[in-house]
Amino acid sequence: MDFDTIAAISTPMGEGAIAIVRVSGPESIGIASKIFKGKPLHEVPSHTIHYGHIMEPDTKQVVEEVMVSVLKGPKTFTREDIVEINCHGGLVSVNKVLQLVLESGARLAEPGEFTKRAFLNGRIDLSQAEAVMDLIRAKTDRAMNVAIHQMEGRLSTLIKRLRQELLETLAHIEVNIDYPEYDDVEEMTHSVLIQKATKVQEEIKRLLVTSQQGKILREGLSTVIIGRPNVGKSSLLNSLVQENKAIVTDIPGTTRDVIEEYVNVRGVPLRLLDTAGIRETEDIVERIGVERSRKVLKEADLILLVLNYNDELSDEDEKLFQAVEGMDVIVIVNKTDLPSKINMNRVKELAKNHPLVTTSLLEDVGVDQLEEAIASLFFAGSIEAHDITYVSNSRHIALLTQANKAIGDSISGIQTGIPIDLVQIDLTRAWELLGEIIGDAVHESLIDQLFSQFCLGK
Repeated sequence: MDFDTIAAISTPMGEGAIAIVRVSGPESIGIASKIFKGKPLHEVPSHTIHYGHIMEPDTKQVVEEVMVSVLKGPKTFTREDIVEINCHGGLVSVNKVLQLVLESGARLAEPGEFTKRAFLNGRIDLSQAEAVMDLIRAKTDRAMNVAIHQMEGRLSTLIKRLRQELLETLAHIEVNIDYPEYDDVEEMTHSVLIQKATKVQEEIKRLLVTSQQGKILREGLSTVIIGRPNVGKSSLLNSLVQENKAIVTDIPGTTRDVIEEYVNVRGVPLRLLDTAGIRETEDIVERIGVERSRKVLKEADLILLVLNYNDELSDEDEKLFQAVEGMDVIVIVNKTDLPSKINMNRVKELAKNHPLVTTSLLEDVGVDQLEEAIASLFFAGSIEAHDITYVSNSRHIALLTQANKAIGDSISGIQTGIPIDLVQIDLTRAWELLGEIIGDAVHESLIDQLFSQFCLGK
């Protein structure tokens, strides 16, 4: 495809050792040559880096001391000629270099446009392009490994194989319909069709089984810490984050708002929310915090319900158990370093089948058991990211769910004796849905929307 030449800063804005201005397109080497004093960039070998200076084209004034990488297409990320100008990581210097590149003929890239070109030029498919952003946003090693495997094409390879199996089945059906008189063509019987459709459906179901884990690795678990005031919620946040993020005092009602922090627990990213203690209060500010606590509670993936070992169970504690009925909950009985006043038998009765962990956060006791309970609740204790193809993207999960239903409808149709040409419609729909995952069948508006979510310069 023919594109103009684009440029953007590809490193985070701010002070740093190095900043990179990336230029991609047919005129990238020519544009860079206008402002670069050093070796002639048109003559240097591809995939080499060269020392020199960026200069004002008119005044010949030196603007920056740089290293310039020259990468000639098609063996580049975008399959176009790429120049990367490595300059000092200051706000003024890098913006001045970008300004000169734009004045010399390049256009400022749109968010995600470099990766979009890689997709449109056939360098990567759509699922691999989306994995680029997953890698950038990964918050744990396991999330990073899943993104890397998807970038390498593990999911793409599986989806392409499933589509090929469906395509061969559809072609076989078509031959049977168009040429029923040919004896040398194997008849696509209902039993054979069910066998082929079931095989593809089982693969899709296996992907959907891992999708919850993959989505958690990608987006993190929204985890809410709840409990009455002064049971140790803020201490729990600080313990998991391993930093004093929340104020801890003996005064009830210290936390007045929802405090948010990301934490890595055994490779599971938690979006940890410490809430105001839920209780009836006349304090207007604290009451607003309590209402916000109730709101985030409804949107949580995991609840950490904290109780006080040194206090009797109250009606408010009992109401908290009722409020989290049917949710994923881990019950934490904190302050075991103090004398016991709580009725543990009643706690176990209220906890039902939910994990129950005792802790003394003051003495750092029980935190390991809590982390193990969190990992076990969602991942059976471990994640084998290197062995399993995880589906982590919500768009992919939705398309796989629809494809699974379409194949299920075709199998049901076969079993009820529907003509084979009508069954073909559902199988074709499943083939198209799988194609949307890798971008073989996708609308231009969706492509624009997906890449608009990328950071500028990627």
